[in-house]
Amino acid sequence: MERQITPFQALERALEVAGSQSALARICGVSQTAVWKWVQSSKRLPAEHVLKVEAATGVSRHLLRPDIYPIEHHAVPPVALPTDDCMAILPRRSIARQSNSKAVLDGRSAA
Repeated sequence: MERQITPFQALERALEVAGSQSALARICGVSQTAVWKWVQSSKRLPAEHVLKVEAATGVSRHLLRPDIYPIEHHAVPPVALPTDDCMAILPRRSIARQSNSKAVLDGRSAA
């Protein structure tokens, strides 16, 4: 398992893959001096360049800027209305409320 690297280390890795500060500057559409400043000041890659650098170097946006692109661990599943199998065990009052909600969502009157 790879240890988590800092955003600055990810920038250094992208720089290695690109081959030079000038090459990374061309990818980002900035001057080589701008890239030099990022490296010398141990800064993070500016947000507007993250996706271009990821596409060109393969260094993940999650590593380059975890503050903007966090790794999502769990997706919330969508909520479904009860099926016919559930109707027998749900109280009638709950079924009526859900039916009215579905009617409103479909654009019909709940009356």
